[in-house]
Amino acid sequence: MELTFTAINNTTHAQLDSIKVMNRTQGTDTVLYWPDTVLTIYFVGIPEIPETDAVLKVIQNYPNPVTDQTTISLYVPEKDEVIMIITDMIGRVILKSERVMGKGIHTLRFVPGNGNLFFFSARWRNNSSYIKILKPVSGSKGLGSLEYLGYETSSQQLKSTEDTQSFSFVVGDDLLYIGYDNGKQTGLLDAPEESETYTFQFATNIPCPGTPTVLYEGQLYHTVQIFSQCWLKENLNVGTMISCELIMTNNNILEKFCLYNSLDTCLKYGAFYKWWEVMQYINEEETQGICPPGWHIPTDGEWKVLEGSVDGHFSIGDPNWDIWGPRGTDAGDYLKATHGWVYGMFI
Repeated sequence: MELTFTAINNTTHAQLDSIKVMNRTQGTDTVLYWPDTVLTIYFVGIPEIPETDAVLKVIQNYPNPVTDQTTISLYVPEKDEVIMIITDMIGRVILKSERVMGKGIHTLRFVPGNGNLFFFSARWRNNSSYIKILKPVSGSKGLGSLEYLGYETSSQQLKSTEDTQSFSFVVGDDLLYIGYDNGKQTGLLDAPEESETYTFQFATNIPCPGTPTVLYEGQLYHTVQIFSQCWLKENLNVGTMISCELIMTNNNILEKFCLYNSLDTCLKYGAFYKWWEVMQYINEEETQGICPPGWHIPTDGEWKVLEGSVDGHFSIGDPNWDIWGPRGTDAGDYLKATHGWVYGMFI
């Protein structure tokens, strides 16, 4: 498995000084210095999935990026119906398949149609899992196809070794990549299962290249690029307002609170939500939750990268971001609105 790193500033190529790769699971790290921008890790097989694991898992497709076709695998804990959906980057459903699948690892072949980015998601009972599929060269026509190939009744054993720089790694480990260029830093997170190419972004405080705005449920949101992360600039305001005295429940209605129980305050400040309503009652990282299609609820790791990107004292990957309670020094000052604050209250 080769992890290859490159960088841009907005759309212009940027030359990396170095790349730090931190294994957040095992607490190890290694550093690559330009012109060496490739970390090599040797392994065979696919991730080992415990036979007792009762969680659906979609395994990253191979190859990715895709040229003409790619193979997708998913682990089903017990026999039941599985709903599989492929959407494009703006959330349109391209392909959908429903079938009863037995316990084991199932394999499918996906031939992408027109487009450069697809999301494959699978749902089994109350579990869901998804992957991103990249297709750098467009030009194909039609919707593409999704073909079922078969399944194995037991998982395969994954074997891993250390890379040539003695960097300890097992598939499933969470990695943090930090790119450096002329005194600036930017970070990315991933848990790679195959060769990947990562592009650091050094531009900040600009609309996200290619996605300056997002229209969601009738409201227009602007985006902001903060180094390698793209965020919605405004707070979400989606759902049906209920009184702040009521309790949000899992009733298939997206509910929101508005300050002073006034819809006008939701339009101005965004809405308030209880945590489980935000997650839409799915306890998984990177779940879509109340977000627009193609977006997800930020993970704690993504917040740490964001805070480290802008803080004036603690950088990305600093142990400070792992402490409980207040952390950092001035990240909040750099992230909040630059106007509208009076005596600590936003007006």
